[in-house]
Amino acid sequence: MTSPDAPQLRRGWTTGACATAATCAAIERLWGGAFPERVVITLPKGETPEFALDITRHGENWAEVGVIKDAGDDPDVTHGALILSRVSSGQPGQGIRFLAGVGVGMVTKPGLPIPAGEPAINPVPRQMITGVIEAASERFGRAPDLDVTISVPNGEALAQKTWNPRLGIVGGLSILGTTGIVRPFSCAAWIASIHRGIDVARATGLTHVAGCTGATSEATVQGLYDLSEGAMIDMGDFAGGMLKYLARHPVDRVTVGGGIGKLTKLAQGARDLHSGRSQVDFDLLAEWLGDETVRHMNTALQVLEKHGKYMSQMVAGRALDQVRFFLRDAPCVPDVVVIDRNGAVIARAK
Repeated sequence: MTSPDAPQLRRGWTTGACATAATCAAIERLWGGAFPERVVITLPKGETPEFALDITRHGENWAEVGVIKDAGDDPDVTHGALILSRVSSGQPGQGIRFLAGVGVGMVTKPGLPIPAGEPAINPVPRQMITGVIEAASERFGRAPDLDVTISVPNGEALAQKTWNPRLGIVGGLSILGTTGIVRPFSCAAWIASIHRGIDVARATGLTHVAGCTGATSEATVQGLYDLSEGAMIDMGDFAGGMLKYLARHPVDRVTVGGGIGKLTKLAQGARDLHSGRSQVDFDLLAEWLGDETVRHMNTALQVLEKHGKYMSQMVAGRALDQVRFFLRDAPCVPDVVVIDRNGAVIARAK
């Protein structure tokens, strides 16, 4: 339970909320003749945040506004990024058309919420932007025939720190958000990305995917099976999140890879392998190994140093049992690869 004296983490706003606010202000200039000082939007759950305008530009039949994204206390790679929306007059009867400007990616693979060939502006941000345009259309008596171009300067570089390249989103970031709110250190976004990675793998016909606990194990497993980038699911600590989704949306084969510490926790039934949310049970490990000294050890690595191959193979086998348990009766054949800190394979179970 969180202590009442613990500092409250500050929430922030998604790229979708920032793009909506920028669009709202740009329409005011395009149809109303002046930029507002600040703009208020309504989020999907009814909250009404206020945004400052960091850049305002206009020309004949267009207006552009930039809003700096504030992700609150979340370690978001897009915190501080400038989210730009240029709204320009379109052809009569065309309706609202979304375009990708500099730093916003294009979808190139099936399996995502937006079809291939479209800008990576997700459904809820599109709905929010459409809502502010339609409200302005009614207020100003204008037809909502507009081109909306969303840009993020430096977005292509920032996207390399996200899952976009692996998901087949090229050229920049996605404009994201389902609530408009960034909740600090939320696991939901990571798990949602795991789900999208599986969706894309299935939609592109991949039959073997792999989820690993970190970059070293990922590189080893990818090389071991000669897997493509699209087959590598960014599982991280969320083994349960990946496996539960595969149970409902299976592929033919899944490999789980990781170091001895995290895979020991998986072998003992943990779904979340983060050090702050699960721990190695040394009493149980002592029972498995028949070694009372293990109860007083501090790390799985320390146990490995004493018991070597016997311990690593036991962990691999028991982890595979847990993977099968999570997958239930899904037609998905699993295997487990345990690696050391240098990326060498020290145990496999299949």
